Amino acid sequence: MADGKTESIDLGVLEERVEELIRTVSQLKTENSALRTQQDHLINERAALIEKTEQARTRIESMIARLRAMETRS
Repeated sequence: MADGKTESIDLGVLEERVEELIRTVSQLKTENSALRTQQDHLINERAALIEKTEQARTRIESMIARLRAMETRS
């Protein structure tokens, strides 16, 4: 049969481990929140870049069409 001191030590170790796990969960929640915020920012940035690329493509296609039209008039 285990004596009271051993049980007290085991309980102390268990309490430390639970506290460590609580800190870890808290840290992971914070990191997860930061990563979600970063992901949202990157998604928005990507959408803006895609839109700029499409605008540039449209302008270039328009310039090419105007150049071809000028070519055929000459």
